[in-house]
Amino acid sequence: MKKKLLKPLLVVEDDPGLQSQLRWCFDGFEVQIAGNRTEAMILMRRFRPRVVTLDLGLPPDPGGVTEGLATLTEILQFAPETKVIMVTGNDDRRNAVAAIGLGAYDFYLKPIDAEVLTLVVERAHRLSELESENRHLQQQIRGDLPLRGVIAASPQMLKVCQTVEKVAGTNASVLILGESGTGKELFARALHEMSQYAQGALVAINCAAIPENLLESELFGYEKGAFTGASKQTRGKIEYADSGTLFLDEIGDLPLSLQAKLLRFLQERVIERVGGRETIAVDLRIICATHQNLQARISEGLFREDLFYRISEITITLPPLREREGDAILLAKAFLNKFNEELGKSLRGFTKDAIEEIEKYHWPGNVREIESRVKRAAIMAEGQHITISDLDLNLVDDEIQSAPATLQEARLRAESQVIRRALIQFDGNISLAAKELGVTRPTLYGLLEKYHLKAVSKE
Repeated sequence: MKKKLLKPLLVVEDDPGLQSQLRWCFDGFEVQIAGNRTEAMILMRRFRPRVVTLDLGLPPDPGGVTEGLATLTEILQFAPETKVIMVTGNDDRRNAVAAIGLGAYDFYLKPIDAEVLTLVVERAHRLSELESENRHLQQQIRGDLPLRGVIAASPQMLKVCQTVEKVAGTNASVLILGESGTGKELFARALHEMSQYAQGALVAINCAAIPENLLESELFGYEKGAFTGASKQTRGKIEYADSGTLFLDEIGDLPLSLQAKLLRFLQERVIERVGGRETIAVDLRIICATHQNLQARISEGLFREDLFYRISEITITLPPLREREGDAILLAKAFLNKFNEELGKSLRGFTKDAIEEIEKYHWPGNVREIESRVKRAAIMAEGQHITISDLDLNLVDDEIQSAPATLQEARLRAESQVIRRALIQFDGNISLAAKELGVTRPTLYGLLEKYHLKAVSKE
């Protein structure tokens, strides 16, 4: 029969009688006894216990608290996640409270009641396990999502992040496609920060936001006297991006007259300012983005095919939020944390009905819309949780995700979504998610492996 593995527990107590009593009162724990700070730290390094019971009065100051507090400080410096329970007499209650301020988990007043102290220790150990699981899951997610500012756990977005990692170190031009609000500029910034041009500036210009008659001078700059009002020589965005990255947002709206000039720059890497004759060499990386179908624009004669191939050596397509499995809830929780801090709120989360509605909603405005909705909800909420009415979403019946082809596929999709929802709801806590789903932790771990789910985080 396999021997049951006991959990290490460190008891720091100098009284031999209490040492004997405490050694045998904790079922399920392998109790290690230390009589002073030196012995305690030796056992801490050897056994790495999650929980420590610590007498406040230790030699060489058994009648005072200085040595007990010093031991507490050293334990937490060595292992900050350790749950330290201070054991002290009634007359030391004030000092025990002071120990809580130094980082102790809890305190227990003598005389010792073995049953009650065991409950306190077991609760501390359970909390430590849960925190450890959460840290492990957070590390997994940070490993999967190296891009700063990206909040996602869906397979679709993980694939996009992996693509960005692969192409960021090259000098290839990148075209980012996606609906409005999907985060195209965020990914452009990630590409820049991971590239050889990261020491230079990321210069962005929205081709749809600037009138056609001004866009050329914004891009290429102009010489003094080039046109009315040109009172001095001015550099354009392309020159400012030299040694860095130029991000052309909404490239699909670039006028045909400027497309030829941009193409020449991309081919020769030189520009001429408006009204100038001198050619200026520029070394930079170019990233473009648009929500439009450029192939359709080419067919309509509104976009040059040769320019398209120049700017799309690598194409990255960002999926809309409605196609990102589980990310809507993840984003909602992240934005709630953000607005709690900004607005001075302490909202604890979303009601179950609100979570379900976030999942069902189509999110036509994508990430930008969910950020706006959560901010509104944080302002309007009157209770401790955001409700359906706070979100003020209008579900549209005809906005239905594509139906699965088979019954088996439908079952698999439904099970995957329910598991993902539970993980997000409990911030990746396996134990709480398993309890919500009505399965054991080993069963849930098996399901995570089956559906290639690595959990989710609040980031």
